[in-house]
Amino acid sequence: MGNFNLKTDASKKVLHIELEGSFSQEDGLRSISAYQDTIASINTKEYSLDIDCKKLNVTAPEIVPLLEGCLTMFKKDEYQKVVLTLENNAILKMQLARLGRTVGLDNLEIISA
Repeated sequence: MGNFNLKTDASKKVLHIELEGSFSQEDGLRSISAYQDTIASINTKEYSLDIDCKKLNVTAPEIVPLLEGCLTMFKKDEYQKVVLTLENNAILKMQLARLGRTVGLDNLEIISA
């Protein structure tokens, strides 16, 4: 089961998202709904998006289209920067980097913690 936590830091203009576990289709859809509710009150063009993926498991093949859709959504929301922080997980890093390139998310930065 996947868990998520969203927190807006208005003073620093950063939206923090923490992801952990393995996301099912239902978990992914719940997180997208919570994300959309959260950004409704901010101007994403003025914000950076900081996603903590240190406790996130490698995405199952059937969930990859949902993850790709999330990255497309982040691109559409035009954040100043999108930062993904991973534990030293080469497979997840490659998976996220490839999806970022696929959707054209040019301001994506992937950091290994």
